[in-house]
Amino acid sequence: MTDIEKLLSSCLFEIENSRTTKRLDDIKVAVLGKNGKLTEFLKSLKDMPEDKRKIAGTEINAAKTEILNSISSKAVRLEIAELEKKLASEFVDVTMPARVRPSGNLHPLTKVADEIADILSEYGFTFAEGPNIESEYYNFTALNIPDHHPARTMHDTFYLNYPADRKEGRKLLRTHTSPVQIRAMLANNKPPFRYFSIGRVYRSDYDATHTPMFNQIEGLMVGEGISFAHLKYLMTDFLKKFFGVPQIELRLRPSFFPFTEPSTEIDINYKIKGGKIIFGSGDKWMEVVGGGVVHPNVLKAGNIDSKKYRGIAFGFGLERLTSLKYGVSDLRGYFESDSRWREAFGFSYAAK
Repeated sequence: MTDIEKLLSSCLFEIENSRTTKRLDDIKVAVLGKNGKLTEFLKSLKDMPEDKRKIAGTEINAAKTEILNSISSKAVRLEIAELEKKLASEFVDVTMPARVRPSGNLHPLTKVADEIADILSEYGFTFAEGPNIESEYYNFTALNIPDHHPARTMHDTFYLNYPADRKEGRKLLRTHTSPVQIRAMLANNKPPFRYFSIGRVYRSDYDATHTPMFNQIEGLMVGEGISFAHLKYLMTDFLKKFFGVPQIELRLRPSFFPFTEPSTEIDINYKIKGGKIIFGSGDKWMEVVGGGVVHPNVLKAGNIDSKKYRGIAFGFGLERLTSLKYGVSDLRGYFESDSRWREAFGFSYAAK
């Protein structure tokens, strides 16, 4: 019996004999948390030969899935038992008038953010975040964006009326989530690592397809031997899972981003059937993701040895992916307090 099998057996025994949901949470953290036992096995993969790494990786993923399913099943049983106990002990006066429970909906952006986080977590990405109020250094300079770049102009950026710092420059509302890359690398400049962030960004624009505030998803993977091929595979598999299709075709078009080199914009194939967009089939193309190989200057800004390590980065708009998956045509509805819109596009909490 391998160490992973022993851990799995012990964990399943502990789960089955748990009497509270808090105990289940403790087990989950101890095994699957940042410093959990199974997480430590996952970290050790980098030191294994390639043939053994594949076998161990499959075994770890299978164990993780079985543990999560066991915890979920046990939690349901504990909740049912608690409910039955409560019902047996409480007296209900059926002659009393019923109280109408207020209706509510899960916002589409919340649902899709959870879906994306779940998928990226399967690839070993961990969540990172940074401040909404940034400096010119983190928002532009550290990301290899030169002083003369048009993105720095007042037309696109919300600068704050706040004294500029001699080293970091003026304060502003971040225009993208890419500054999180720099902060994440500075906080842990010992590759390999994988981070993703989901957060609000701000730009001076407003119409049916643009809003002054919107949300971006950013991903960063740094390590030895990372190449453009990793980006293509990752995006192909991610988009298949996100749109729930068995296959999907990607078209990579050369592009330019100051923080990646080479850079690409990624299109996916689709067709229109019955007035709906069907992804993964057809000969039409739609752009959904931007990314590339992390520029050496960006790695240096994060105190990463750019001669030893390479990275890939990708980013996309949360509102855009939500609109494509659930058919929201006007981005402004995401931020306007219209109850009719929430009823039309919101989700029940059971669908989360």
